[in-house]
Amino acid sequence: MYKEDIIAAIATPPGEGGVAIIRISGLDAEKIAAKIFAHAQGTNGQLKSHRLYHGDIHDPSSGRVYDEVLLTIMRKPRSYTAEDVVEIHCHGGAFLVRKILGLVLAHGARQAEPGEFTKRAFLNGRMDLSQAEAVLDLIRARTDKATELALTQASGELSKWIDQLREELLDILVQVEAAIDFPEEEIELLQRHILIRNVDELRQKLFDIINTYEWGRIFREGAKVCVCGRPNVGKSSLVNALLGEERVIVTPVPGTTRDVIEESINLDGLPVAIWDTAGICETDDPVERIGVNLSRQYLEKADAVLVVLDGSASITPEDEVVLRSAGTKKVIIAVNKNDLPRTIEVDAIGEFSHSNGTIYVSAKTTEGISELKKSLRALLLDSESEPLIVITNLRHKIALVRGEAALKRAMTTLGEGGAPEFIAVDLNEARESLEEVIGRVTNDNILERIFSHYCIGK
Repeated sequence: MYKEDIIAAIATPPGEGGVAIIRISGLDAEKIAAKIFAHAQGTNGQLKSHRLYHGDIHDPSSGRVYDEVLLTIMRKPRSYTAEDVVEIHCHGGAFLVRKILGLVLAHGARQAEPGEFTKRAFLNGRMDLSQAEAVLDLIRARTDKATELALTQASGELSKWIDQLREELLDILVQVEAAIDFPEEEIELLQRHILIRNVDELRQKLFDIINTYEWGRIFREGAKVCVCGRPNVGKSSLVNALLGEERVIVTPVPGTTRDVIEESINLDGLPVAIWDTAGICETDDPVERIGVNLSRQYLEKADAVLVVLDGSASITPEDEVVLRSAGTKKVIIAVNKNDLPRTIEVDAIGEFSHSNGTIYVSAKTTEGISELKKSLRALLLDSESEPLIVITNLRHKIALVRGEAALKRAMTTLGEGGAPEFIAVDLNEARESLEEVIGRVTNDNILERIFSHYCIGK
């Protein structure tokens, strides 16, 4: 557990705004409010929970009024932290908000650490660990789809799925434990062929959800696409066409782009960072050479590569170098300048790259841009349909991978006629991996690492 003191923080973003919120949580939060809040009706009395009250925040030692505010009390357990919570809604001047927070701290509260309100909600059983992590995903979501995924997890859908699998695993474990307790009846209790089938079905469910991680991660973190090609094939023009506005400088001079330029687009709910890179070529210009090296580095980091070729010209040795540089990455080839007569040798493209598709486009007229966006989204997600349950968190994936491996070992031991004690060890490791996802098995180091990524006030 934790020390049951009073914590306080500014719950709204820093800076100047119309309204700011100061949140206080803990056993004596209401006592602090009673000292510094004067109800507009003249007496605080017994303020009711979950109501807004109009009044002033004042310094009781000097009588100075700080601000006219709205105050609400949310008594436990019907609050975010499952503790008594007070929120002060004041005017959003940065200096004023800090002064009121200072007044709260002077009367017995402690400055909250990052994520400490959500951490208390978890420790008090208000939510499990996967739901607490989804709160951070919700704050950081950049698209409707990312928000939807975070809300689904915050509502407990992943937790329900984990609990269901845990119950199935416990049913199997009961049979193995019974065979340990009653060794003389092992043959009747431990029907190995049935247990192998049941364990394998459970393992397959874990395997299936582990495979949703990349799908979920891309929605959570955003995908990275590197746009590359030799100089003057229209990379920057194509990026502008994808963005729908002129964001990147375009000139007829080869080598205009020398640094990596990053822009963001939304592909039907999928956040994508587009990297417009310098043309990959051999050059004696030291500055341009730095840009080319950067292009190669970003190509390696990308989730997918968009190779741009000039459809109005033959494939050059530089094009061949670019196509080969993509290696085993997911690749879409955009044959640009389709508004001009096409002279590129289409059949020759496949000799230098194992691409996932070729789209003919014109950055000038926007022909083929919609098709390119759809193809790029499909390539990044690598899935025809959305999984029912999705994991977006690497911690969850690592735990489930460990659980799936433990189930594999249990199946092997069952098949080889191994002792029930060894089978139980692997099944218990699988159980612990499931419990780790939702926070039934954890330690302070894991909690500190998770909640340190939150903002103060949440």
